[in-house]
Amino acid sequence: MSITKIIAAAAVTIGVATGAFAAGHEKTVVGVSWSNFQEERWKTDEAAIKAALEAAGATYISADAQSSSSKQLSDIESLLAQGANALIILAQDAQAIGPAVQAASDEGVPVVGYDRLIEDARAFYLTFDNVEVGRMQARAVLAAAPKGRYVMIKGSPTDPNADFLRGGQQEIIQAAVDAGDITIVGEAYTDGWLPANAQRNMEQILTAQDNGVDAVVASNDGTAGGVVAALTAQGLDGIPVSGQDGDHAALNRVAKGTQTVSVWKDARELGKAAGQIAVALAKGVPGNSVYGSNEWTSPGGTTMNAIFLAPNPITAANLDAVVNAGWIAKDKLCQGVSGGPTPCN
Repeated sequence: MSITKIIAAAAVTIGVATGAFAAGHEKTVVGVSWSNFQEERWKTDEAAIKAALEAAGATYISADAQSSSSKQLSDIESLLAQGANALIILAQDAQAIGPAVQAASDEGVPVVGYDRLIEDARAFYLTFDNVEVGRMQARAVLAAAPKGRYVMIKGSPTDPNADFLRGGQQEIIQAAVDAGDITIVGEAYTDGWLPANAQRNMEQILTAQDNGVDAVVASNDGTAGGVVAALTAQGLDGIPVSGQDGDHAALNRVAKGTQTVSVWKDARELGKAAGQIAVALAKGVPGNSVYGSNEWTSPGGTTMNAIFLAPNPITAANLDAVVNAGWIAKDKLCQGVSGGPTPCN
């Protein structure tokens, strides 16, 4: 059975219907395993998770795997040893994380697969609708460049989200590809989602194409930053480029006109939901009883409980949305922008 509805972020009040989420869980310890805490957005997620756990009276402990799948396994062993009775895991490698899920299961500790798929029926999957994120990225770029030579800068090959995004992107551009309006002249995964790797990939594609590129569908704001750096070095800044996450630097690029769209996934809502789900599961609430959960079948055929929050594409036309939501201050958004779109003009 596939997802029957997308749960809007503002409507998610995990655990309220079950009565599982309330203050007084002083003995609940939630361990969070971050794949790489150096990325800007994870600090926002962490603050939201901490706030949700604090509201429930639960304790937060964490570890940073520093982009190492082997370190992540030892980190999770340590979190379990410290008494975690629920885990939130942002997996570095979707395949390599399996032994950690098994270790948690052996101790009766529930797992929330955070933002990235852990293809295991024992893990509750919480993320945004990443296929739709890919569609939103491609729609914005296609509207800006309905014809031309496209480059697809994908995410990490070890993260299933990379292919979810890429699938959504292709859905949108396929008709234009079939019509011959769009030619994909370069495509590359970005190891670790690292901007430096995206920049290197983009530089190599530009060299191979003698700078003959008209648009870039980049799969997140970090990779978009690497792409824009490569384009700027060749005097090509300003061609359509996509991203996601609502990173402050990316939103500033949207205001400046060097990035076309950043699909905003409000990490505050995702983090809040993760904390609430973890507390509910730790208290014995079945995954299929968590408010807002759906039964979902993964591309690999694994049926699991999941919640998908709704993303929001931010372009020059609606930049005021992130300011009004308190996601970014106007002065930071508009730094270095003269004139420009609302609210910078």
